[in-house]
Amino acid sequence: MQQNMGNLDRTLRLVFVAMVASAYALELIGGGLALTLTILAVIFALTSAVGFCPLYRIFGLNTGSSR
Repeated sequence: MQQNMGNLDRTLRLVFVAMVASAYALELIGGGLALTLTILAVIFALTSAVGFCPLYRIFGLNTGSSR
């Protein structure tokens, strides 16, 4: 699996993950919104960790340096 995400993209996703975790910990979000954002945050964390986004492949995107 070839990476298709650049460092900026990966960093922004991890910032989103941190924001969702903080909002949940501070009880700013709850219920269905918290569940939806948590699922999205987990997906973002996983794709950031491996540097590969399946949707990027489908749409032919590559934000990494190896284009």
